[in-house]
Amino acid sequence: MLRTLKALVNSFKIPDLRQRILFTLALICVYRLGCFIPIPGINSEALSQFFANVTSKQGGTLFDIMDLFTGRALSQMTVFALGIMPYISSSIIMQLLTVVIPSLEKLAKEGGDYGRKKITQYTRYGTVFLAIFQSFIISVYLENPQHFMGLPIVEQGGWPFRLITIITLTSGTAFIMWLGEQITERGIGNGMSILITVGIISRLPTAMHFLIQLLSPFSPEKRTIEPYTPVIMFVLLILVIIFVVLITEGQRRIPVEYAKRIVGRKIYGGHSTYIPLRVNHAGVIPIIFAQSIILFPATIGQFIPQLQRFAETLMRGHLLYTIVYTLLIIFFAYFYTAVTFNTQDVAENMKKYGGFIPGIRAGRPTADYLDYVMTHITLPGAIFLAVIAVFPDLIMAWLKVPYIVASFFGGTGLLIIVGVMLDTMRQIESHLLLRHYEGFMKKGHLRGRR
Repeated sequence: MLRTLKALVNSFKIPDLRQRILFTLALICVYRLGCFIPIPGINSEALSQFFANVTSKQGGTLFDIMDLFTGRALSQMTVFALGIMPYISSSIIMQLLTVVIPSLEKLAKEGGDYGRKKITQYTRYGTVFLAIFQSFIISVYLENPQHFMGLPIVEQGGWPFRLITIITLTSGTAFIMWLGEQITERGIGNGMSILITVGIISRLPTAMHFLIQLLSPFSPEKRTIEPYTPVIMFVLLILVIIFVVLITEGQRRIPVEYAKRIVGRKIYGGHSTYIPLRVNHAGVIPIIFAQSIILFPATIGQFIPQLQRFAETLMRGHLLYTIVYTLLIIFFAYFYTAVTFNTQDVAENMKKYGGFIPGIRAGRPTADYLDYVMTHITLPGAIFLAVIAVFPDLIMAWLKVPYIVASFFGGTGLLIIVGVMLDTMRQIESHLLLRHYEGFMKKGHLRGRR
């Protein structure tokens, strides 16, 4: 703890790092301010009442998952209601397209800075397109009081309201995208990830409010949980965080040797290194994919009465939901890993520069070996993701707490928070060690003295 505090103090002693941290905090304040500016024509009180009474407690719709990433901006229908989700979706789609479309694959691999800029530009276009589409769906959805227990959410519907909603929400998403890029370029950490983390953490006061209400004998619920429940939840939270850190940082290191090459009077190669194969290579992407797919029928069922009974079986609390959700996460963990980690390209690059794995021939045998290792280490990572994803449902059933409280003890939110914090700490520590300051970890102190 003292080492961490000392590292934070040292962070403000370096002018460049201090400027980056303050710049990041300033843009975070701007982001949070936009989460409280409502769009025109919305009855904010009725909308907040609906989400507080239904969605936040049950957590069975796609809207509730989106609200988790936007820091309750969606439930309040503010200018940042779409959050950064259109950008995330566009980025994932572009990653998949670069594998499927040869021209995009060539642009990403051989285009250099120009290729990266073009891919970023296409991602921005996709973000705007998805934001327009999602904002239109939301505007139409808001106009029907039947979707909100008869509460009138829109004061005056029609195309004027839809156009204003589309322009406002799309502009808000574009502005968030710009904020994230500015943080990445001039601040500290990955801007998009930091904004998502801030949105998730901003729900913590609301979760604590629900928990206090459940504990208070004067609340309308008349203390529906036992007094020792918060203690159990705190212990579970510490254990989950420990396992998340272990899996997030876990990797299999494949040793690589580079043969010596003499070009003129210079000697190249002749050193040893390793390829870090991460246990959880896909990150939280499998959970996001699985949530989008399995919660889609639940949302569509509200529009089509014939599908409502089937959709109810795929909602939280049902056995079929848990089984399908788990299988989807495991499937997408393997699928996304196979798409983003091309063992053939890695083997060819190693062979090109004279690298080889001891005991494995270069070329195709190396690719097969890497694929074999990656397949085996992905399984425990995929199972862990599935367990973490369904852990809030187990807490809801066991401790009788609402979804907004249980979501902080597992699922996508906790994985993102821990992962972003680790990544940000690594970036800050690299700045500290570069200037021979003590970092967050003991090994950083040893490296800094060398």
